Amino acid sequence: MRTMTSGQARPITLVGDPVLHRPLRAVESYDADLAALVDDMFASMYEADGVGLAANQIGVDLRVFVYDCPDADDVNRKGVVCNPTLVLPEGPDRHLDDGEEGCLSVPGPHAPVARPDTATCHGFDVQGNPVTVEGTGLLARCLQHETDHLNGKLYIDRLSARARKKVLREMEEMRAEAEQSA
Repeated sequence: MRTMTSGQARPITLVGDPVLHRPLRAVESYDADLAALVDDMFASMYEADGVGLAANQIGVDLRVFVYDCPDADDVNRKGVVCNPTLVLPEGPDRHLDDGEEGCLSVPGPHAPVARPDTATCHGFDVQGNPVTVEGTGLLARCLQHETDHLNGKLYIDRLSARARKKVLREMEEMRAEAEQSA
């Protein structure tokens, strides 16, 4: 169950904005400003009906993301990771899930993206304490997706050129339809 935050929802940054397409700066200060940013990130994610949100998705150049989504056992997990390091399985322990993926910064369309079905993310919480998040199912996908954002990569960058163009075309068509309906 999603809980309300004291933060203020901010506009979601869309594909094409430079802050989405470059690696972000490391978090260096674990202070009230960071806590306020994280509250705003949760509020923005909830308002947009997302399960994860990276700081650059609200225009902030910092290596931090929030998440609130279920794992493979349908247990909801919620948290924040600053300066994450992602560890993915290798060899015979690696199993890919080619489920559909979408993104608040590429609103509308979804596409299949093969990702490992487990992921471990090491980093720090909002107070600067070390955290490790072990994800399965949707949480594993979310940890990988949000860490990609912090490295300047969108899910559409993992698609073939043809699939990427199709997703971007669908996004534009959906935006045009929404503008005509307004």
